[in-house]
Amino acid sequence: MSVHRPPRRPQLWWPLLIASQLLVVLLWWRLGWAVGLPLLLASHAVCLWGVLAPASRLYGPVLTRLPGEGVWLTIDDGPSDDTRALLDLLDAHDAQATFFLVGERAVARPDLVREIAARGHGIGNHSQTHPQAMFWALGPARMRREILECQRTLTGITGRAPVWFRSVVGHTNPFVHAPLREAGLARVGWNARGFDAVKADVDEVVARIDADLADGAIVLLHEGAKHGHNVAMVEGVLARMQAKGLRAVLPRTG
Repeated sequence: MSVHRPPRRPQLWWPLLIASQLLVVLLWWRLGWAVGLPLLLASHAVCLWGVLAPASRLYGPVLTRLPGEGVWLTIDDGPSDDTRALLDLLDAHDAQATFFLVGERAVARPDLVREIAARGHGIGNHSQTHPQAMFWALGPARMRREILECQRTLTGITGRAPVWFRSVVGHTNPFVHAPLREAGLARVGWNARGFDAVKADVDEVVARIDADLADGAIVLLHEGAKHGHNVAMVEGVLARMQAKGLRAVLPRTG
């Protein structure tokens, strides 16, 4: 069964938002500010939670687990100096992964992008410039450029359009899903992570991931972090998978 489901109604949040705020206004008018103000603040908190929570489906669908057997290894933020070592490591373990690539980094190192594809791994869209601090707050025009320019970049290098998208830092505001629908992209989250982009302790990172490592897991990994230990972290995860009898799989898209 395919788990690739691009957004079908990316603008549905508009009428729901308007209806919720009209309800708040009505209750404020009928019951006073003591009820209306907390409801207003609560409604805004829910909207913000929908942006910042990586697994939130408030504004559109996101895949956070696989059905059936197998583990999906996903590696963000490349290509980087780690890419070729990661490819060799995956080959040694007969494992496949999906690399969520940043468009401008792919332009700088197209040979690595093509090598990822040639070795049988997946390539996903991870925005054109990876605006880490501000992705959650981008408006519709900038968001559309980030997603569609990366799509054009990766398609131009490999000759094949990505079908998966991962939001930067997992943040997904209301303007993400319209360009996803336009490009035929489905959003991917995760349910196993070790904060390997920022934590340098290999054993700690691997142990965090191992706690959620089971059939159906989508594992969030990174490459190119400043601490320089990403390859060792992926090697540790692969060793834990082998010990548990788990295999790395790529999800079906059709």
